Amino acid sequence: MSRSTEDRKGCSLTLALTVCSAAVGGTLQYGYNLAIINAPTVYVQRFINETCVERWGTPLESNQVILIWTLIVSAFSLGGLAGSLLAGPMAIQFGRKQTLLLNNCFLLISAIMALSSRSARSFEMIIPARLLVGVNAGVSMNVQPMYFGESAPKALRGAVAFSSAVFTAMGILLGQVTGLTQVLGSEDLWPYLLASNAVPGLLQLLTLPWFPESPRYLLIDKGDRDACSHALTRLRGCDVSDAEMEEILEEQKAAGATRAKSLRELLTNQSLRRQLCIVMAASSAMMLCGNDSIYFYASYIFQEAGIPTDKIQYATIGTGACEFIASIVSNLLIERLGRRLLLIAGYVLMAGWAVVFTVALSLQGKVAGMPYLSMVCIFAYILSFGLGPAGVTGILPTELFDQMARPAAYMMAGSMMWINLFLVGMMFPFIVSGLGQFCFIPFCGVCVLSAIFIGFALPETKGKTMAEISEEFDKRNIKGLTSATQNHLPLQENQHINDLTSEHLEAEKISPKG
Repeated sequence: MSRSTEDRKGCSLTLALTVCSAAVGGTLQYGYNLAIINAPTVYVQRFINETCVERWGTPLESNQVILIWTLIVSAFSLGGLAGSLLAGPMAIQFGRKQTLLLNNCFLLISAIMALSSRSARSFEMIIPARLLVGVNAGVSMNVQPMYFGESAPKALRGAVAFSSAVFTAMGILLGQVTGLTQVLGSEDLWPYLLASNAVPGLLQLLTLPWFPESPRYLLIDKGDRDACSHALTRLRGCDVSDAEMEEILEEQKAAGATRAKSLRELLTNQSLRRQLCIVMAASSAMMLCGNDSIYFYASYIFQEAGIPTDKIQYATIGTGACEFIASIVSNLLIERLGRRLLLIAGYVLMAGWAVVFTVALSLQGKVAGMPYLSMVCIFAYILSFGLGPAGVTGILPTELFDQMARPAAYMMAGSMMWINLFLVGMMFPFIVSGLGQFCFIPFCGVCVLSAIFIGFALPETKGKTMAEISEEFDKRNIKGLTSATQNHLPLQENQHINDLTSEHLEAEKISPKG
C-alpha cells in the first residue's frame, strides 16, 4: 500500500514538473499575450500618431489610427491561425517536446521587434511582432495538449490535459497584473510590457530539455520501444505497468506502417468524419460563445456600478481571477464528472447568464441595482466558461483521434478556434451597434445549440483507453453507414449488409476481451 502511494507521488511529481515546464512557455503565453495588449492601447495609439507627425508633419485622423490599431490586434489572431497550421507538421517532424522548444524562436524574435519599435520610431514593427507571437500561441495551443494527453496515464489524462486551460487562465491573470500602470502598463514602459513574454519563453528553454518526449510519439511514430519505456518510467516515477505498455503497443499495431495523416486525408476520411465534426463544432463554439466579448463590457459595467476610474483596472483583474479559479475547480472535477457533463453544464450556465445579462442591460438606468446585477453576470459568465468549455475543448482531439490522425485533428481544431476568434473580434463592434443591449442574444443561441449538439454527439471518454474510444466511434460509424446505405440499396443488398453486420457482432462476442 505504501509502495503504491510512493509510486503515485513520483508519478504526480514528475508529471507536474513536465506540465509546468511545457505550459509556462506554452498556453500560458496565449493567455498572457491576449491580456497585455489591452493596457497600452492609448499609449500605442499616441505613438502611432506621433510617428506619423515626425515623418509627414501631419497627424492621422482618429479612424486611421484605430484602423492601424485594429491591424495590430488582429495580427495576433492571423498569426495564431498560421501557427495552428504549422503545429501538425512540426509535431510530426520534430516531436512534441522539440516543437515546443523550437516554437520559442517566434517568441524571441517578436520580443526583440516589440522592444525595438519605439527606439526605431517604427510602429509598423509592432504588427509583425504581434503576428509572430500569434504563431507561437497557435503552435503551443495545439501541441501542448497533444503532448500532455500522450504523456499522462489513463486515470490522469483528462486532468493533465485540462491543465493547459489552467495555465491559459493564469496567463490572462498574470498579463492583467503586469499591465497595471504601477508595473509595466505606463507610457514609458509599454515596449517592455509587449516584450515581457520573452521571460516565460526563456524559462521553458532552460527547463523543458530535461524532461522526456511523449512516450506514444517515441513508440508509434519513431518505433523506439526502449526510449518509450524509459520515458514512461521517468514520467510515472516507477516501473512501467504491462497494461499501459500493452495499450500503446496495440495502438502501434493498429497504426501499422501507415504514416501520419495530412489535413486533406483527415477531411476525406469518412470513418473519422463524426469525430471531426465534434471537434470542429466544439472548437468553433469555444470562440463563438462570447466569453472574450464579455471583457468588452467589463470596464463600462464597473464604471456604471460606481467604481472609480483609476480603480477599474483592479476590478478587471477579478475577471481573470474568476477564470483561473474556475479552471482549477474544473481540473479537480474532470475525472469525476467527465468531459461531456462539464461541457454541457458550462454552455447551459452561460446561456442562462446571457439571458440575465441581457435583461440587466435592458433595465440599466431604469431599475436600481442593475449595474451590480450586470457585474454578477460578468463574473458568473466567465466562471461558467472556465468550468467546462475553456479546458475540455482542448482535450477532445487527443481522445477522439488515434496517433496518426491526432496532429491533423489539432490543426483543424486550432484553425477553427483562431478563425472564429478573428471573426468575433471583427464583428462584435457591429453586433453591439446593431443590437445594443441585445448583443448577447446571438451568443446565448450559440451556447444553447452547443449544449444540445454535445449532448447528442459526444460520448463520454472518461477512464477509457484510446483503443476503447476508437472502438466506440467505429461502432457508431458502422451503424450510421449501414443505416444510410440501406436507405438507398435494393432489398437483396440490404440483406447482404445485415448479414455482414451480424457477422461483425458475432465475431465480437466470440473474440476474447484484451
